[in-house]
Amino acid sequence: MKLKFILKLLLGLVILVIFVGTIYFLYAKSQAKPVSYKTESPFITNIIKKSVATGAVIPRKEIAIKSKVSGIIEKMYKIAGDPIKVGEVIAKVKIIPDMVNLNNAESRLSRAQINFNNAKTDYDRNSELVKGGVISKTDFQQTELAYNNAKEELESSESNLQLIKEGASKKTGVVSNTLIRSTITGMILDIPVKEGNSVIESNTFNEGTTIASVADMGEMIFEGKVDESEVGKIKENMELILTSGAIDKQSFKAKLEYISPKGVAENGAIQFPIRAKVELEKDYFIRAGYSANADIVLERRDSVLAVSEGLIKFNGDTPSVEVETSPQNFSKRIVKTGLSDGVNIEVLEGLSKTDKLKGAELGPDEGKGEQK
Repeated sequence: MKLKFILKLLLGLVILVIFVGTIYFLYAKSQAKPVSYKTESPFITNIIKKSVATGAVIPRKEIAIKSKVSGIIEKMYKIAGDPIKVGEVIAKVKIIPDMVNLNNAESRLSRAQINFNNAKTDYDRNSELVKGGVISKTDFQQTELAYNNAKEELESSESNLQLIKEGASKKTGVVSNTLIRSTITGMILDIPVKEGNSVIESNTFNEGTTIASVADMGEMIFEGKVDESEVGKIKENMELILTSGAIDKQSFKAKLEYISPKGVAENGAIQFPIRAKVELEKDYFIRAGYSANADIVLERRDSVLAVSEGLIKFNGDTPSVEVETSPQNFSKRIVKTGLSDGVNIEVLEGLSKTDKLKGAELGPDEGKGEQK
């Protein structure tokens, strides 16, 4: 009898313990877990407010060297990438003369030769007569004048024929239109023709064939465009920071020197062309045509106290932050802010580097890490 009573009592106690334990487990599970937050401290950094323009880096001086005569490229002396000085020969053109002009020049030379031979005969004969006193010196002067005119006409006809055939004459010496020379000192960027290609001379009615493009690579500029919403914020002599995907982890400084007074429509928006002088680095070679992005520095603050802009809360126009007073306890503090770059914001008053500010909420795993 007592045994049965004891068993029933033990069973009741077990059921009671299980019931109480279940109630406690459900209650504990229903309780909200305490929320923990990350903390961040103010830091010293440079704040730069900027506008972005896209464009390319090109030489300020790029010249297209044209042929002065029509013909065929006989010899190329340079290739793209070669440095070149003023007056250096790039190529030689072999003239293919026009048959009509060539025939006229040969006919003119034949007539000049006949006239010269006749004038020389008269000159030689009259020279003997004037020495013998048969004719006067006055009469001889007319013969001498005719001889000199015929001689000059013969030389002119020979030079004209040589110019048509070769592009140079005896009088011009080494100077020849068939030798294509550079007009500036720099680097050859491109040679669009090859040996054997036909070329056309540049004249009033024709631009002529480009033999080479030469540029001064020591003076580069950035040419880009700025949206109309940003153009009112920039002005000449502002600093630019250029970055190019072709040159990894390297930026270049530039100075804004021109803003177009007229915008152009592009993809439904009005863009204003700009130009800036690039400050070249000695250890880096910038190739013509590199695409680049220009950060136009509107304002900057160097070595100032700043925080992440996401930590700042605004009540109207009044900025504030939550500062940690004890572990995971925060109080509101009004601060005075300055320049912002969209990521970080300058703090003028209200904070020090030792303050800890309320940041993002910690996740479950992060919270466990903090507790450990």
